[in-house]
Amino acid sequence: MNIDDLADKIRSVSDEKEVQMFADLLIEWKGNNQTTKDLNDTIERYIGNSWFEEDEDHSEIYKLWSSFRDEAIFGIGGMTMNERLYWFGLFDEFYACRNEESKLKIYNKLMASP
Repeated sequence: MNIDDLADKIRSVSDEKEVQMFADLLIEWKGNNQTTKDLNDTIERYIGNSWFEEDEDHSEIYKLWSSFRDEAIFGIGGMTMNERLYWFGLFDEFYACRNEESKLKIYNKLMASP
């Protein structure tokens, strides 16, 4: 399950505004300059400071997030660049880069070396 799949699964948990905003945060991360470490910090803070209407929703969302976090973020150090691009849904953006500076931004975002 990559970050796009995660956002879709979270959206399907509930139509509640807080749940949808959580999924939006995941997708928005792809277009900003935050690293995967920043993503983890942001999401953990969001989950810790948000009140979902149903406890079951919170449990399901945290289970989905934890699974992704453990595999993608905590496991990032042993991944190839293509694996990182897959997990974080950045294949198209990376291969559409027209210059090295743009690619370097994605390398930095994914905590990789060119």
